[in-house]
Amino acid sequence: MAKLACVLTTFGLAAVTLAPGPALAWGGAGHRMIGQAAMESLPSDLPAFLRTPQAVADVGELSREPDRSKGAGRLHDSNRDPGHYLDLSDDGTVLGGPKLSALPPTRADYEKALGAAGADSWKAGYLPYSIVDQEQQLSRDFAFWRVLAYAEAHETKADRKAWLTADRIRREALILSTLGSLSHFIGDGSQPLHMTIHFNGWGDFPNPGGYTTAHFHAPFESDFVGANIKEPAVRAAMPAPATCDCSLEQHAAAYLAVAASKVEPLYQLEKAGGFKDADPRGTAFALERVAAGAAELRDAIVGAWTFSGGPKASFGYGAAKVSDVLAGRMDPYEALYGKD
Repeated sequence: MAKLACVLTTFGLAAVTLAPGPALAWGGAGHRMIGQAAMESLPSDLPAFLRTPQAVADVGELSREPDRSKGAGRLHDSNRDPGHYLDLSDDGTVLGGPKLSALPPTRADYEKALGAAGADSWKAGYLPYSIVDQEQQLSRDFAFWRVLAYAEAHETKADRKAWLTADRIRREALILSTLGSLSHFIGDGSQPLHMTIHFNGWGDFPNPGGYTTAHFHAPFESDFVGANIKEPAVRAAMPAPATCDCSLEQHAAAYLAVAASKVEPLYQLEKAGGFKDADPRGTAFALERVAAGAAELRDAIVGAWTFSGGPKASFGYGAAKVSDVLAGRMDPYEALYGKD
């Protein structure tokens, strides 16, 4: 028991003594609205299980989960918390390292680039990598779902069909979980204060605009948004679907750059009193940002679904082609069940 108590103190109870972590982008209400609005806006040609009221509600709640997991312990939080933000300096670099428009392709390369500037990703954040990671996971989840659904419909052996049905149901649950995580990080990326060194007041930096140094991150994204933004308004304010003939990495950088461009306008609005009570100027600003997150999530889901049925989509350890299964050229059962 003494040994167990020691383990709990080291990895669990120690979390009680940690300093508070970064504020939670949009708070629970904003993240929930982003997830729900995106799911309610999905086109009808996506799988029906994604468009049920239960799926909409589940993704809304799971969108909050990356924040709800905070406080699990020192190792957990120190590894995961920086995945929610990116500290861009006023010169457009990540703490003097790479620019948002030219981020290295992997976390390892990113770490090297930051190290050359005397920084690291634990301080600078790595939100773009969180987004791309979950987008790639969603494409893979969808690829498995496509193969499972096809195999289930064409299987004639009862025992194999039963397993395929059960595994499809498991995959659907995993997809909703992935969607929750993706929703969260895309939502973080629509919040300007998650894209700047001025993340909670202007801070100890040159301040020619006379912007507030008060900690207004949480009052803006939680109190103000929770009081003034409603999900039907978010859905109505979502821009039309958009596609990008570019890589996921390039698209994520372009999306995040828009939020970064809103940092100073946000501070100007705060200085003018735009986030007091139900000021319509602040409401319009916050609504546009939450709706931008919901639209980005909707488009990311559609993009992942489209990719999962394309010529590059694969599944399983052997990288079998989804297209081979859907064309009837391959029985996927062994690749799905596992041949060890």
